[in-house]
This record gives sequence, structure tokens and C-alpha cells, in this order.
Amino acid sequence: MSSLNLDDFSTLIERPHGGVRRDAEERRERLAVPVGALGRLDELAEWLASAQAQVPVKPIERARVVLFAGDHGVAELGVSGRPAGGARELVRAVLDGESAVAILARRFDARLRVVDMSVDCDPADLPDDVVRHRVRRGSGRLDIEDTLTPEEAEAAFRAGMAVADEEADAGTDLVVLGDLSVGGTTAAGTLIAALCGTDASVVTGRGGAGIDDLAWMRKCAAIRDGLRRARPVLGDQLELLAACGGADLTAITGFLLQSAVRRTPVILDGVVSAACALVAQRVAFRAPDWWLAGQASGEPGQAKALDRMALNPLLDHGVTVGEGAGALLALPLVRAAAALSAELPERD
Repeated sequence: MSSLNLDDFSTLIERPHGGVRRDAEERRERLAVPVGALGRLDELAEWLASAQAQVPVKPIERARVVLFAGDHGVAELGVSGRPAGGARELVRAVLDGESAVAILARRFDARLRVVDMSVDCDPADLPDDVVRHRVRRGSGRLDIEDTLTPEEAEAAFRAGMAVADEEADAGTDLVVLGDLSVGGTTAAGTLIAALCGTDASVVTGRGGAGIDDLAWMRKCAAIRDGLRRARPVLGDQLELLAACGGADLTAITGFLLQSAVRRTPVILDGVVSAACALVAQRVAFRAPDWWLAGQASGEPGQAKALDRMALNPLLDHGVTVGEGAGALLALPLVRAAAALSAELPERD
């Protein structure tokens, strides 16, 4: 029997400090720049103050991009613009500094971390620090089988928790969360449709790599079949993740919940992180108070999930590349909010 009790998160996770947020609002009213003139930057600064439990806010100095990587068996059905088993190439591009997120991370002074949970390659192909949390080689096909065994699901969830603890212990003050997956948006769509009680067509998008109409129909069918397997286990979030989430999405869910426990704010990227956040919200209703939606990716499933969690994306630039790149583009905005809140003078 599993020793992991998800109900504990409801007790462990507290909301960001409400009293400090009120202090931040009062300080904002005293600044020389008129209230409302900075738009959402004021809201961001107040959110940061409550997360940090201090006024004025501290600058964001130790931002970290955390990317969970994995292959999904459902990609064999041709539901992705990338070939099945292609997550290794995504990981290598990031590690070699040649991907969009790697370039942006260098420019924005954000450290980058890749966590392999289920990439379909020999673990010797990747660095030891990338593969040390790996649960399996490729996740199962969600349309016909569980993506993980119960033991694998618990291991993946605990791995996500461990990564959150490692980041908190290292002094990370903000996480930009993303994924490096092939087939991950199909798993995400299945989770969102199941949790929102909607049909496959409502949540099925074109994915980060883009797919044609035939692939979109195959993706719809895969999500529909996954829903038949997901709905009977909606009462147990770990069983739900084992049924159709795969190792990377299960780890992301554990990471989000433990980050909230450790009071580490997180910027979500696209539909994959939104789906995991939706699962995490079902576990602990206060957890979304620790997250920002970095961007609107254009995926209908992401929009559905963010609406359910009342999270309003900071940016809408049509960035669909995935990898956490869209969320990372929001980092300068958050840093700007912190700087203005801390450094603008008060009225005489």
C-alpha cells in the first residue's frame, strides 16, 4: 500500500501572506506613480510581496527554468508534429544551448534544469544529473493502457516533490515551469477534459509542433479513448495520473504541490503545465495562489484549465514552441514589477 497521502497537501499548503499583501497595497498608494498607471505590474508586485512575505519585495535574483522531459506512447498514433520517441532530441537541443528556451534563459539570466522522467532513449545518452530521477523509458499508450503502474506513478510524483525541495533548498526564488515531451499535449488534453467534464474536441489543439487536420482527428480519438479510462478514477488523482498522465506530467504535478508547500512561486507555461496544475488544484485548492500563468499558448485545453483555476495569462504572443519559452518571456515582466515596487519613491 502506498505511503503517499495526497490529502496532506491540503493541510500543508497555505495561501500567500494576506496581511503582507495588504501592506503592499497600502505602500503602492503612497508611491509617486498614480495607482493604476502601471496596470498589471501592481498586481504582480502585490502577489510577489505576499509570496515573499515582505514589503517592499525583493528582486528576483535566482530564477530557475525547470523542464520535465518524457515520451508518451500515444505519439505512436501520429498525434504529434514530432516523431514518436523524439523527446531525446528536444532534451539534447536544450542541453546544447540551441533551443529557444536555452537562448532565452541565457539572455534573461535564468538557470536551466532538465529532468528526464521517461525519455525513450538509453539513459547513458544523457548526463547523469538529467536522468537520475527517471522512472521508466517512455510512458504507456493512454488510449489502451495505463501510462504508469501504481508504483511508477508514486515514484514519479515523489521525484517531482524531490526536485521542488532541491530547488527550494538551493535558494531558487521563482521557477519557470515547462516540459520537453512528445505526445504530452494529448495526455494533458485527456486530463483537462476529464477534470472539466467536457468532450475531447473541446480541448484538442494543434500542439507545440503543429499538426494537420488528420492528425488532429487522431488526437481527438486518442483523447476520447483516454477519457473512457480516466473518468472511472477521477476520485483519486494519483490513479488518474497513472491512467493517462505519464511520468513527466505526474512529476510536474508533484513538483507544483511541493513548490506550494515550500512557498516557491511558479510561472506556468502551456497546456501541459496547466493540466498538471488543474490536477494539483483538485488535490489542494489553495495551491493555485502560488502560480502565475505566463502565457496564452492558443491551446483550447490550456484556456479551459486556466479559466477553471481563475488564472489570467500575463502574455499572449502566440508562442507555441513549448519548452517553457512562452512562460520565460514573462520573467522580465515579473522582475520589472518587483523593481518598480521596491524602488519607486513615495510621495512627499
